[in-house]
Amino acid sequence: MEERLLHYVWKHRLWPATGWLTTRGETIEVLDPGLWNKSDQGPDFFNAKLRLNGQLWVGNVEMHVRASDWVQHGHQTDPIYNNVVLHVVAQSDRDELTTSDGRRLPQAVLPVPEGLQRGYDRLLSTMHYPPCYEVIPRLPSLTQHAWMAAMATERLEEKTRAVAERAAAHGGDWEWAAFVTLARCFGFGINGEAMEQWAQTLRLDAVAHHRDDLTQVEAVFLGHAGLLDMPPAAGTPPAATDDYHRLLLREWRFLSSKFGLQAMDPAAWRFLRLRPQNFPHIRLSQMAVLYHERRLSLSAVVGQPTAAAVMELLSTGPSAYWQNHYSFGRSSRHSAKRLGRASLESLVINGAVPLLFAVGHHRQRDDLTDRAFDWLEQLPAENNSVVRLWQQCGLTVNSAQDSQALIQLRRRYCDRRDCLRCRFGFEYLKTAGR
Repeated sequence: MEERLLHYVWKHRLWPATGWLTTRGETIEVLDPGLWNKSDQGPDFFNAKLRLNGQLWVGNVEMHVRASDWVQHGHQTDPIYNNVVLHVVAQSDRDELTTSDGRRLPQAVLPVPEGLQRGYDRLLSTMHYPPCYEVIPRLPSLTQHAWMAAMATERLEEKTRAVAERAAAHGGDWEWAAFVTLARCFGFGINGEAMEQWAQTLRLDAVAHHRDDLTQVEAVFLGHAGLLDMPPAAGTPPAATDDYHRLLLREWRFLSSKFGLQAMDPAAWRFLRLRPQNFPHIRLSQMAVLYHERRLSLSAVVGQPTAAAVMELLSTGPSAYWQNHYSFGRSSRHSAKRLGRASLESLVINGAVPLLFAVGHHRQRDDLTDRAFDWLEQLPAENNSVVRLWQQCGLTVNSAQDSQALIQLRRRYCDRRDCLRCRFGFEYLKTAGR
């Protein structure tokens, strides 16, 4: 038995229809279960309304697997729990419980329906992913896509909080937050953390003084990344020397001395099993071109009308040297190395859309938040293992909004076996409990 199963039973009003009594024989009539507290602090349900022996009580409800958990958790000395009007438990192993102000606490054992318990046990024990796969094909399309829309919103709000936190950590500088957000996206997963670390420690104010010179911008970008002085190591390109490498080194040493810039540890970058076009040298050069051309800015990105326009804005290749190189001193066949369509779509989904949504929230502009969802709907669904598994279960995935919803569902609910907070899990348990 888990406490969250008690939450589920209470939230969905599955208490006994008649004859339900407290441990002291008081009749219980629940008028309103109250508002579920999703945080870890305070009672589990706020502002519940119930009658005990015919007397109306309005207050909070706290739940535990065992009654003795009230004492184990220290609630008897915590004033936050003084307004608890009913203690709901699965096992009544202790009866005499009080609040910190000395009031005796009414307590009741809440029975969990056997079918519900069996269904929940199956959800937790099955090795199949997703565990509720049996019920999904039977759900109405409206139910499926209403929950997917909620998941897409939840995922976007999480990303929005990350953008807002970056801005707040830098004195409300949203331009800096946009740069860091887009830089992380240029890591394309495997180097995302390193790209964010690089962007957060980069002195953009210093680079801005030399923005009109692409060579100097690239020198600072690569120098700050530690890639100009990177020693040879297993799995990494050798730090060979050629004319362009020497030029960048001279510019980096001059500018780092001028502005007091420091290089990050190059060990943060990953090269193992990385396709050469994803090497950080290439990605940082592409960013340098966009920054030099003033296309890598908050106003430029959020000012675009459509997802296609954002993709056109961010479409770029590296500087001329990198069209014939993947690493310093080692020439390769000429390739423009422009961002492909899938990469551009990823930049919009994971970078531009959260930026637009965050700015819309910050400025209280519904037109901007609505446009963020429009951009997701304008892009095709991502093609990855998570999306393919859900499609095999019978879900129709039409756009990037749908695929983002399913990624959220997998990471925040399925992987955590948090089926009791999931609409699909609810529908499964509703069927199992019959």
